[in-house]
Amino acid sequence: MKSTKTVILAAGHGTRMVSEKPKVLHEVGGKAMLNYVISASEAAGADDIAVIVGYKADIVKAALPKNLTAIEQKEQLGTGHAVLQALPFFENLKGNVLVLVGDAPLVRKETLEELVKAHEDGGFSATVLTAVFDDPTGYGRIVKKGDELIKIVEHKDATEEERNIKEINSGMYCFDAQALKAALQAINSDNVQGEYYLTDTIEILRGMGKKVGSYPTPDVDDIAAVNSKVQLAEIGKIMRCRINTSLMEAGAIIIDPENTYLSVETKVGKDTVVYPGVITEGRVVIGENCIIGHNSRIVNSTIADGVDIQISTILDSFVDENTHVGPYAYLRPNSHIGKNVKVGDFVEVKNSVMKDGAKASHLTYIGDAEVGKNVNLGCGTVFVNYDGTNKYRTVVEDNCFIGCNSNLVSPVTVKEGSYVAAGSTITDDVPEDTLAVARARQVNKEGYALQMKQIKKISK
Repeated sequence: MKSTKTVILAAGHGTRMVSEKPKVLHEVGGKAMLNYVISASEAAGADDIAVIVGYKADIVKAALPKNLTAIEQKEQLGTGHAVLQALPFFENLKGNVLVLVGDAPLVRKETLEELVKAHEDGGFSATVLTAVFDDPTGYGRIVKKGDELIKIVEHKDATEEERNIKEINSGMYCFDAQALKAALQAINSDNVQGEYYLTDTIEILRGMGKKVGSYPTPDVDDIAAVNSKVQLAEIGKIMRCRINTSLMEAGAIIIDPENTYLSVETKVGKDTVVYPGVITEGRVVIGENCIIGHNSRIVNSTIADGVDIQISTILDSFVDENTHVGPYAYLRPNSHIGKNVKVGDFVEVKNSVMKDGAKASHLTYIGDAEVGKNVNLGCGTVFVNYDGTNKYRTVVEDNCFIGCNSNLVSPVTVKEGSYVAAGSTITDDVPEDTLAVARARQVNKEGYALQMKQIKKISK
């Protein structure tokens, strides 16, 4: 393959999206549409990539990888005008220029590789990425003579014969860089819209005696672009199918792929079972032989082998092997859960470590804490970590037992092997192998209940 640069068109507002967010930054499978196009281009071997930005240019620039070139189109005067802004980016290139659109997230590296191959093998100055649609209504038609493309005709301008053509224009191209440079310098805005159309370069190149071809992708999904939130959902469904199919082919068991929402950056180990309604976001790694129960949500986290998660939320955390989480557990950012740990129902863990074998079976808050090995936290245990201004850490060392309804007022340390009696509020450190009792002594007043009942009767 010749040296290749890519120009991605990402300047449009996308008014039909009815959104303040630039269209190309809307996400599919947890990733901005534009970033899919960038990834496909990089994987296909592009040496350099420039992104044409316009609407909310600063926001789009901020979302780009640092190694990319951003070129601003201050006025949106058509696709030809957009590519013209990138002329300094490729004007000295002796090779290919891929022109892609930033709102086509389904385009794959294999498709781009085949487009470039068809371009080079055919000796074309320009090659249009096309697809054959059963119903091409509304799309520009590809008019050909043999293998050569004669022109692109918009649906509204097409004759009856041309409207019967099924091959349509995707809006993505491979050009010889010097041929594109010459064609761009010859385009004009002499049309109803007063814009510079990239499609005009096709007839200009033919007028120069250059060969123009097309590559029809066998997968029509590759060229699907997003212009509305309805289409965003439709594309999302296709992407979801691709993601889940890839994971199942690698060994995961996804019970209901149509209703399982895994990000494109999710990895799932073999024989892990993922139930319906599971959502992953960002970079998520799930090991082998796990169970991810229905309606669980995992964000930017790593789950080791053999973990069982039931109806729980895990954010920016790590869960080690053979641990049980849930139902209705909540792991907040920076939580590190060890091996064979139990984080039970309605347990919240925040910025804490639970070491191997620790258990918090239900109704517990663990905030800014280090919980040692084989510690048992009874129902209702609360790590009181906040004084209204600052947060403090508490340490419970290995093999401790914390009774139900206990408060550990940070900062405090419960030394190894100690017990805390149920209902205690611990404000001082507890020495090793000690029973700490910090609660009011029970007093039984015999007959007092009868007296209270008599008083109530009299008051009525």
